[in-house]
Amino acid sequence: MNATEDEIELPAPRSNRPVTPLHRIEYALALALGGFFRLIGVDAASALAGGFMRHVGPLIGPVHRRGAVNLERAFPDWSRAEVERTLRAVWENLGRTAAEFSHLDKFNPDRGGRLEIIGREKFQAVIDAGAPAIFFSGHFANWEVMSIAMRAAGLDYGVVYRAANNPLVDGLIIRTRARVMSRRQIPKGKRGGRDMIAALKAGASLAMLVDQKLTSGGVASPLFGRPAMTAPAAARLSLKFGAPLIPLEIARLGGARFRLTVGDAVAFTPSGDAAADTQALTDRLNQAIEAMIRKRPGEWLWLHRRWGKDAL
Repeated sequence: MNATEDEIELPAPRSNRPVTPLHRIEYALALALGGFFRLIGVDAASALAGGFMRHVGPLIGPVHRRGAVNLERAFPDWSRAEVERTLRAVWENLGRTAAEFSHLDKFNPDRGGRLEIIGREKFQAVIDAGAPAIFFSGHFANWEVMSIAMRAAGLDYGVVYRAANNPLVDGLIIRTRARVMSRRQIPKGKRGGRDMIAALKAGASLAMLVDQKLTSGGVASPLFGRPAMTAPAAARLSLKFGAPLIPLEIARLGGARFRLTVGDAVAFTPSGDAAADTQALTDRLNQAIEAMIRKRPGEWLWLHRRWGKDAL
């Protein structure tokens, strides 16, 4: 980490919600679980939490049913058994990812052998070009690992994230990420929009997860043949700054081991019509995300309401 990065101020934890007694209990549990997972080691923690969630997750009825409906709509030819098998894999992956958060320092690709990178030279090409890029992906496998790889490659970048609902837990997440990722953490929202622009103007790249529903201001873009409200920020910023959009694909190789593939920049020639170009480029991003999902559907987060209530 260079002196310039040392001077980057971390974002303040979520401040638009008062800290409640429940928040304090959740924070204490997070600290206790994190300490326990550190104590037993990354492999045991990942396996234990994954196995637990594989069996307990399906008992969370409304969330499990939402995931089932999502999968049935995306893969109408699947049997009920295929849907349930995939959802159990989703729950297991979520449990593993949560437990691995206490061990993020174990996933440096230059030591430990837990993360391999295909296309690492594309990170270097961005550095050599001296101009920012926008790296995008979704909630696959352990999505935190992608940003760790970017730091190890020497990229100057900001990571865009959704603040946790619990302000105390949000602060814990920010501090943990700062130790292994960029200190340039950008929460979504109005302030985040300004910070993303500032980062790009400063020559820093961005890392964004673009696979969640945007409740307001989104672009209706097809995903599995259904309109999905998608954040247009990545497309708009790419068009405004001429920053290439580069897909990152993370896959779990078994246990707490991963492969990150750095893809080629999305091919796109702007027409000059800002609205049409934003729509078309956002559609390209969703096409890339859908292709990743189809490869390993059990490693994507099917549990959120990606298509909204009307689509379900």
